[in-house]
Amino acid sequence: MKERIFVKVTPEEKAQIRQRMKDMGVTNMSAYMRKMAIDGYCVKLDLSDVKEMVRLLRYCSNNLNQYAKKANESGSIYAEDIHDLQVRFEELWKMAKEILARLAGID
Repeated sequence: MKERIFVKVTPEEKAQIRQRMKDMGVTNMSAYMRKMAIDGYCVKLDLSDVKEMVRLLRYCSNNLNQYAKKANESGSIYAEDIHDLQVRFEELWKMAKEILARLAGID
């Protein structure tokens, strides 16, 4: 069973709460108030670089599948193709390490 807690605020305080919710991209007042009351903070992460990395991983994965299919059909693949794939994966690993370092720095 859920219980209710009522808190009175001034119109100015309510406006501040709504603005902070908007800044965080939160639309559910109840969820926001619970999170703030229990943890004292909310964290909004910009995951656009993670989404880009996932897109690039899909692209590389598709290329790898094409190279594997070509190798299975013809028995050979070009060294240039393998080198290109290695370069792309190195870039992805660099991006992943940068993202993880930034996430580790979040307090």
